[in-house]
Amino acid sequence: MKEKKIKNPIKKYPTPPFKKQSQPVPGVTSRMEPRPDHGEESYRGHGQLKDRICIITGGDSGIGKAVAIAMAREGAHIVICYKDKVEDQDAKDTLKWIKEAGVKGIAIRGDIRQERHCRKIIDRTVNTFGRIDVLVNNAAYQMSYDTLEEIDAAEWDKTFETNIRAMFFLVKYAKPHMLAGSSIINTTSVNAYDPNPSLLPYAATKGAIQNFTASLAQKFMEDKLGIRVNAVAPGPVWTPLIPSTIPDHENFGETNSPMGRPGQPAEIAPIYVFLASEAASYISGATIPATGGRVTI
Repeated sequence: MKEKKIKNPIKKYPTPPFKKQSQPVPGVTSRMEPRPDHGEESYRGHGQLKDRICIITGGDSGIGKAVAIAMAREGAHIVICYKDKVEDQDAKDTLKWIKEAGVKGIAIRGDIRQERHCRKIIDRTVNTFGRIDVLVNNAAYQMSYDTLEEIDAAEWDKTFETNIRAMFFLVKYAKPHMLAGSSIINTTSVNAYDPNPSLLPYAATKGAIQNFTASLAQKFMEDKLGIRVNAVAPGPVWTPLIPSTIPDHENFGETNSPMGRPGQPAEIAPIYVFLASEAASYISGATIPATGGRVTI
């Protein structure tokens, strides 16, 4: 039998140092070097999510883009949500990959900090497809700070409104349109376990997301809804948010991951597929870490 070659995960993707490449928030994929791998050329679907209706916030780039591509190749119809006009090209590219997978794709631009926009996302999805099977709350905002004094009220509120307040509204309005067997997947972070002090507001929201996930999962099961709720906790992952918010991004993932490199979105997306699929039917209230070996216990 021919031996199957398995890649060493430590050497599978580029390692720091990377080129200095600062860009304005939220950042765009086209200006990144090396380019993130979203699974465009590697992910192979097996029909695990055939005809499911999936909403993915932050689906234009990074982890959200990789999840959109993977779920589309598993047969799901995809709604991606993103915030800024500068991200239009990333969103357009994601839609291209979704449609090439032979499924339907919709992109909705707007600010999920606004309750009315969260409701618009749900309403448009339901008006188009009739229901929601998978809700991936992935969009997030972060910024680095050297001192506590640098963080003003507006910045604190922006982080919490984007990362956790929006999640609450999306779940609230999606719930009536989700049947038993549906799945909600929230993106938390390794910062929920081991918070980075320079990311204080962001880390605080990620702890809140993990608690929200666990509480919501129990509530939905107690109410016999049959809707599973889980979370994914990525470690350092190479996305546009990094060069736009991390000053020393050229060394990103070198010291805070035992693998010595950041993860790629393509390495994270299969976890979301698994949690959304029938293979995870007995999993609810869980957080799955993907941290490159960084301990989360």
